Amino acid sequence: MAVQNGKDLLLKVDQTGDGQFETVAGLRATRIAFNAETVDVTSLESAGGWRELLSGAGVKSAAISGSGIFRDAATDERARQIFFDGEVPKFQVVIPSFGIVEGPFMITALEYAGSHNGEATYEVTLASAGQLLFTAL
Repeated sequence: MAVQNGKDLLLKVDQTGDGQFETVAGLRATRIAFNAETVDVTSLESAGGWRELLSGAGVKSAAISGSGIFRDAATDERARQIFFDGEVPKFQVVIPSFGIVEGPFMITALEYAGSHNGEATYEVTLASAGQLLFTAL
């Protein structure tokens, strides 16, 4: 994979539930992390005393975080609505030259900040809330 622009890592939200995704406005930084819990099945009979893990078991999850400048765009309004209504809509994360991760996410944190002589900023954190699909680019 060649070097990529960080601005090409995009977070998109399904605004109306019709499968049309729109980039969340104002984001300057985006991050996605994947996690999988392990299930230890080590016993006294494990070869050489090495730990054994059960293949395909455990809970998988993904977390997304982003920060940027407050734009008061339609996607900002939608993010606030999703948070306050406790909705779990579909989001997409476009990872350049890698693929697209799509599925339901819950906004678990939404923070706004600003300083006297600076722009208003926000931070958003999402947690996966169901099965995620991956499509290679």
